Amino acid sequence: MHDIQLGNRLIGASHPPFIIAELSGNHSQQLDLAIAMVEAAAKAGAHAIKLQTYTADSMTLDVASDDFVIKEQNSLWYGEKLHALYQKAATPYAWHKTLFDKASSLGMLAFSSPFDEAAVDFLAELDVPCYKIASFELTDLPLIAKAASKGKPLIMSTGMASLSEIEQAVATANKKGCHDIILLKCTSTYPAEPTNTNLMTIPHLTQAFSCQVGLSDHTAGIGVSVAAVALGASVIEKHFVLDRSAGGVDAAFSLQPDELQLLVTETARAKQAMGVVCYGGTAAEEKSKQYRRSIYVAEDIKAGTLFTADNLRIVRPAFGLAPKHWSSVLGQTAKVDLKKGTALSWDAIG
Repeated sequence: MHDIQLGNRLIGASHPPFIIAELSGNHSQQLDLAIAMVEAAAKAGAHAIKLQTYTADSMTLDVASDDFVIKEQNSLWYGEKLHALYQKAATPYAWHKTLFDKASSLGMLAFSSPFDEAAVDFLAELDVPCYKIASFELTDLPLIAKAASKGKPLIMSTGMASLSEIEQAVATANKKGCHDIILLKCTSTYPAEPTNTNLMTIPHLTQAFSCQVGLSDHTAGIGVSVAAVALGASVIEKHFVLDRSAGGVDAAFSLQPDELQLLVTETARAKQAMGVVCYGGTAAEEKSKQYRRSIYVAEDIKAGTLFTADNLRIVRPAFGLAPKHWSSVLGQTAKVDLKKGTALSWDAIG
């Protein structure tokens, strides 16, 4: 499985997890707030920010039919008309360059999820380093083909997708010449529960498609993302907000700046901790071995005295005979006088 180049960063097993802060519609249609979000994401250590590129009209139809109203009672957006929701959450096209330039000036990558073919062309003009296909668009094969034709890597979320649907999406991208693909495990509920996250899918996706795999995480907190890294995730995407209490369409399952900073730190630690199969202690532990236990003289002993559990003890440190020799030593005779605190050696046994 090969590393993938995104701008100036490499994504892969030998690199720290790539952390994406998803702005979504949490900017509440305020450009100054969006800019502040980009600045806060950079300060927290995120490697990229991501937008969503659509208009309400490119997403759905402005009709009052029940088909176009969210009916799931456990949804954050229950009762909302799709068109009105997308109108409220959309990031204006005119903002994209401003936000991308701001991210770049702060050392971050910036890209977006296009939701129609015109959006792909728009993002191509901004020379994005990659394209992100959202979970709900994974079955939109014409959209995938369009994005794949631009010669940039594709990140594709797989929420709700069957294995065959993922295969079709990957095959569509490959047919258009795109082989730099990152698949994101995703649970398409908002928020998502850890019990529905099924992170064991990550190593299976890696094996099935021989590609980089990550997590688009809609759960609260950072625990699920850290666990994902331990299972091989090389990319983590999390929705981001400056202040959950201030609202935002995705605020309920978004990280605040301090939490995003913790995500960056702890996923990097999780990655470092994976290491290799190792027994017997590392080089760093070598000096600690002296604090194991060994057999010591526990009181002054004259030559010719029998060794007993009263005049010997198994204590720290480890400069005497190993505890495994205890039964062999008891009942033996001291060859020489021994002072209390002497590390017992074979030379002292007659």
